[in-house]
Amino acid sequence: SNTVYFPNLNGVRFIAAFSVLIHHIEQVKEVFKIPHFYDNHLIKSMGKLGVDLFFVLSGFLITYLLLHEKGRYGSINTRDFYIRRILRIWPLYFLIVFLAFFIFPRIPFFVAPNNEISFMVNNFYSRLSLFLVVLPNLGFILYGSPYLAAQTWSIGVEEQFYYLWPWIIQRFTWKRLLITFTVFALGTFGVFYIYYQWVGNTFHANNVPEIIRFFFSQFRILTLMTGGACAALVYYRKEKVLNVLFRKDVQVAVYALLFLCLGTGFHVNHLNLEFYGLFFGYFILNVSSNPNTIINLEYKWISYLGKISYGLYIYQTAYIVASIHLIHWAFGHQLSILTFNLILYPLATLLTVGVSALSFHYFEKPFLKLKERFSQHSTVEHLAKKRNSKP
Repeated sequence: SNTVYFPNLNGVRFIAAFSVLIHHIEQVKEVFKIPHFYDNHLIKSMGKLGVDLFFVLSGFLITYLLLHEKGRYGSINTRDFYIRRILRIWPLYFLIVFLAFFIFPRIPFFVAPNNEISFMVNNFYSRLSLFLVVLPNLGFILYGSPYLAAQTWSIGVEEQFYYLWPWIIQRFTWKRLLITFTVFALGTFGVFYIYYQWVGNTFHANNVPEIIRFFFSQFRILTLMTGGACAALVYYRKEKVLNVLFRKDVQVAVYALLFLCLGTGFHVNHLNLEFYGLFFGYFILNVSSNPNTIINLEYKWISYLGKISYGLYIYQTAYIVASIHLIHWAFGHQLSILTFNLILYPLATLLTVGVSALSFHYFEKPFLKLKERFSQHSTVEHLAKKRNSKP
């Protein structure tokens, strides 16, 4: 088939986006010094785990699509792959960067009490330069990021995964894998060296080990590869493995263990997110490819919210901040904790969903339509139709 479709994956995006939303609501309340639940271990980890779920899903889908293209056409058109990724990621990414650097700090309703305006004065151009070359995770490490664009660090991680992965999937060998990662590591450390030595004034001045530790704590390549390994199981139809993983009793046992770990705050030092990434890979593998999955996320409203999840992730912090300002403006600061939360959660959710829906339909969609011109199968079909139409 020319098309690739997996059920339930918009539902997975929905879960990831709203996990991060709950985390950010409580985090922003802490910034405003409002009574919050951010110290709860589950709330505090929901953001990282939600992003991790996005990473595993991204690794799964990108790997499967690359394997599918390679299997159908014998090679991967890396140029078209990069153009498709640019059309999907960059428009909304650069919009939030523009808003966070130049617009939001000048609108009081979007300014949190962490003094965004004075923060923007220091190292402004050093920070902005890294965001403009789509290295927000490096900008975050070296200079911090505008509060309302802090979430873009994960986009930097995904983009760097996209740089590497097609070359590895194109012709996988351990030597090619080693060379690819070596070149990437040298390039990354080259950027760090330039900014550290020549630009200076970084958050971690004279602490190179801390910079390196911070970078690798964010660069979730193992999590992304977990999704890729699950995609390979499906694509190559490893029936012996899948038949075990797809059993209903195994699903019940794995999900019960996952909820037990989440509920008790179970933590694996240094590899905690990779540990939970294994559960997320199993979850994605089942809901996408197992006809006997015990979890069904194919509901219209969930699917729609999953479809606009990129916007939900990008805009949510800004509209949580705006929601708190609106509540204070309309009702003052004397609301009870319960009343405040009963207003904040629906208001922040509705504003984020509304803006994300408008963004998807009127800003993102035109770019998404262009992606069809840069898929190898559509190019092949177009050429075939052109040949067949000749007299």
